[in-house]
Amino acid sequence: MAKRAKKHKKHEEHIPESWLIPYADILTLLLALFIVLFASSSVDVKKLAQLSAVFNTVFDGGSGVMDNPSPIESQNPVSQQMSAYEEDQRQLEEIESDVEQFIAEKELEGKFDTKMTEDGLLVTIKASVLFSPGKAEIMPEYHYIAKDLSKVLNLEPKRSVVVSGYTDTVPSTGGVYASNWELSAMRAVNFLTLLVNSNSKLDPAFFSAKGYGENNPVASNKTEDGKAKNRRVEVLVKPLVKEDGSSYEEKK
Repeated sequence: MAKRAKKHKKHEEHIPESWLIPYADILTLLLALFIVLFASSSVDVKKLAQLSAVFNTVFDGGSGVMDNPSPIESQNPVSQQMSAYEEDQRQLEEIESDVEQFIAEKELEGKFDTKMTEDGLLVTIKASVLFSPGKAEIMPEYHYIAKDLSKVLNLEPKRSVVVSGYTDTVPSTGGVYASNWELSAMRAVNFLTLLVNSNSKLDPAFFSAKGYGENNPVASNKTEDGKAKNRRVEVLVKPLVKEDGSSYEEKK
């Protein structure tokens, strides 16, 4: 009888529970895991830095996760800037699509070209479409090009537009213009003037003209085909936001 009582007493001995994780620690770890999973879906340097600070606080015995600002709700200027840049590029691509539609409707393929560059949307027009050799006056039958293009360039928000003229290396002699520089500059100014005057909704403060003469060729001047490519007018629609997220200076 004594042996049986002794055996029963041994069965009721208290089992150590030191290996159990406290309930509060489980909640903390689950919350930390959720934050890590959410942050990993969109890697961000600042967000990771904030997460690191949160974990340091938790594991160093600080006030806890709930007492720290949530990295999910924090503002991220870098992401906002990049979003603004991407949106600006998307808008430029829409303008390019409108120009290409205009080219197709007017059957101007081979005479117009569009290209996205670091400086913005570049629209190139062959000089032969607009001018007679050695002349800067736009031929009347092609006035519609500037008028129709002015509708496409009625943009909101307003953007800076630069019209540039270029020539080949054939010297400008015996004509009204003493140099290719003057010829290219007047071609740009005349096209710009017709462009702005064709649409009262355009703000002249956002438009400017440049003349480069025979400089900055896009093809070799040793062939007639190359010279034809170099005789051109370029219309550059500039972006509003730089790639680093900063804004270009706006016209006032």
